[in-house]
Amino acid sequence: MTISIQQDAVIQQETARTGAPALERYVVSTGLGPVTVHVQQGTQPASTAATVYLHGAAGSWTTFEPLLAKAPDIDRVLVDLPGWGESTAGVRPEELSVETMGRAVVGILDSLGYRRWSLVGHSMGGFLALHLAARWPERVARVAAISATTFAVAEAAQGPLRRLPGFPAFVGMLLAMRSMAALGTSGSALIRAVGATPLMGLVLSPLFADPSAVPRHVIRRLAADARPASFDAAVRASVDYDFDQWRAIRCPVLATRGDSDVFTPPSDLFRLAGVVPHARLETIPRCGHFANIEQPAFLQRLLDQPSVQLPDIQGTAVS
Repeated sequence: MTISIQQDAVIQQETARTGAPALERYVVSTGLGPVTVHVQQGTQPASTAATVYLHGAAGSWTTFEPLLAKAPDIDRVLVDLPGWGESTAGVRPEELSVETMGRAVVGILDSLGYRRWSLVGHSMGGFLALHLAARWPERVARVAAISATTFAVAEAAQGPLRRLPGFPAFVGMLLAMRSMAALGTSGSALIRAVGATPLMGLVLSPLFADPSAVPRHVIRRLAADARPASFDAAVRASVDYDFDQWRAIRCPVLATRGDSDVFTPPSDLFRLAGVVPHARLETIPRCGHFANIEQPAFLQRLLDQPSVQLPDIQGTAVS
């Protein structure tokens, strides 16, 4: 893999107001195409550990910006996953799967010199974080799966029209994204155009507990970050996924959902606990699908809580 480094001056100016370190922008070549990564350096010098943020299928690394104000102890690594954000060049949606994206993330972290990871994944990123913890258990220290889209989404993907009555918000978005994907670049342009109008706030309102409190620039950014073909590919990748492999997860797992979350039903958390019995389940009050946007302070308190010590396969402590 090759890496190019570029200081992101805009983000540096933004973080200067909070006292948090600026972000450095990297571009790392992967088998899926070049991937853009932002790194916020921690206070621990020369650490090979990092907190890695993995966004959802309806966003980019910027959905985690509300969590970046406080200077971190170890580096924060924010990935625009292949097919999203600034990581779209050369990406073929048909090549996107949970495994190929997981391998791309591992390759990126290896290239940047990080050997041990705490994973914070939102929505699709939560799904991916759990996959990484199962496939590379020796590398993952802990997982926070924020409104991970798992069992219900996988079942809806198998037959969207059958699931429409019971899962209308997600199936409606899936069908809309598939329609936009069929239009190619015109579909993405249409979403961005609607994103500049009040209509997009109405379209996205089911994702938030209090849509009126969500700033307009956040709605515009979500519209700009929409990648219909990649969204559809991510959903299709969940259809035949073997959730039993998550039984190999040995690290502490925090799994959350908002109390008004229309994409991650309570049953998803209960089913996750059946596969990962040591998972800690939390429901965030006054929150929809984007806790990192609606309740960042509450979410950060959950992330800051110490992990329960668990024995790993060899019987040593994992934190």
